[in-house]
Amino acid sequence: MDGVNEIRRGTLQEQTFYEQVGGEETFRRLVHRFYEGVAEDPILRPMYPEEDLGPAEDRFALFLMQYWGGPTTYSDDRGHPRLRMRHAPFVVDRAAHDAWLKHMRVALDELGLSEEHEQTLWKYLTYAAASMINTPG
Repeated sequence: MDGVNEIRRGTLQEQTFYEQVGGEETFRRLVHRFYEGVAEDPILRPMYPEEDLGPAEDRFALFLMQYWGGPTTYSDDRGHPRLRMRHAPFVVDRAAHDAWLKHMRVALDELGLSEEHEQTLWKYLTYAAASMINTPG
């Protein structure tokens, strides 16, 4: 096999989850659809002091992209995510948790990801939603 170079084990970089699901476009679509639901939600909408949800949408998309192996723009711009601290001023109870997941489920279903990718992302989102609860009830 003259002229064929052997690829040593461990030299090929595996794709990140971010890349596997379509990168920035996928996460922007997910978060945009999610915020369409939030905009009309009587429980979640009051948690956003900004009249325009655009900045919150952008921050959330950047966070998810970074978490799943994309660019580090979120941390570059805002530092450590500190999710629980950032949500502490808001009452996040079971009703808010359920509303959040309802809108996220719709958004995730509309992406049309493979079953494996959908399940991986949903598992994370349900864990994240549960970890934000800061008020009984």
